[in-house]
Amino acid sequence: MAYISGEEAVEQIRARAKRMGLEKAPVELASATALREILATLKREKFDIVIVDSIQTLWSDAHEAGPGSVTQVRACAGEMVRLAKSQGVAVILVGHVTKDGQVAGPRVVEHMVDAVLSFEGERGYPFRILRAGKNRFGATDEIGVFEMGDAGLREVANPSALFLGESKDRAPGAAVFAGIEGSRPVLVEMQALVSKSAYGTPRRAVVGWDTGRLAMVLAVLEARCGFGFGDQDVYGGGADQLGNRHAPAAGLRGVRRNQSLGRDPCRRPGRGAPAGGAETGLRPRPDAAPDSQAQGRRGHIGDAAGGSSRTNLAKPLLRPD
Repeated sequence: MAYISGEEAVEQIRARAKRMGLEKAPVELASATALREILATLKREKFDIVIVDSIQTLWSDAHEAGPGSVTQVRACAGEMVRLAKSQGVAVILVGHVTKDGQVAGPRVVEHMVDAVLSFEGERGYPFRILRAGKNRFGATDEIGVFEMGDAGLREVANPSALFLGESKDRAPGAAVFAGIEGSRPVLVEMQALVSKSAYGTPRRAVVGWDTGRLAMVLAVLEARCGFGFGDQDVYGGGADQLGNRHAPAAGLRGVRRNQSLGRDPCRRPGRGAPAGGAETGLRPRPDAAPDSQAQGRRGHIGDAAGGSSRTNLAKPLLRPD
């Protein structure tokens, strides 16, 4: 394996490898940015895997544009792809991303490669999700969950256990929601709190939810269930570090938690809560979530969540007593 860095010196890479306990890994290191020299070395010495970090730092003397420009990125990526096909070597091109998470540079680079993988994660959380934006060898809905530690990334085999905690009891205002990350169902805890507003305009604050979805959930509760939130502050939260904010079934968990708080805000916590997932609509009866079958496949983790092993779907919303 060869690791070619255009951003760090060899000594910096060795120091990081030593800190991670990988100083004896069979990896050849190089610090270079000239494409002609890199290609000559890779054609002279055979490697199974070549990692280039990053493609935006390479430059070709056949073009006058500076490194990182559209012309240089396209030309350097094309030469590395031709090398991979002619030499039978696996080439991994590390690329920069824009603020919205897109691969920086021309889109033609994504068309030339066989797979596009990206790490995603929320700031302030150690968890990273590996997603495939393109994969010529398989599906793109598979993900990998990793945790960043002192020794680097390590695989998280059971993300649900991390975000549910070890307690078998669900505190008041908390419920388990079966979300979907790629094709992997993940159980997360959804939280809600309703309190008397001290100001004329009630406050709506959520973390990991869409504010428009929260407004719809509260409207359903008021119109269909008889609750009143005109003088109540509403706070909601979930495992936003796993990106469940866009799950269409997330609203139902907040509906049921708000219902329970509306009936008895000080009730004792019960043992467990059923892991449920259904899409909250404007009709009196919730709809089954599009990914309900995948959610049900992960029902056995309900034991870790202190809940039922069944997924409750399309249960009618009842008016409070």
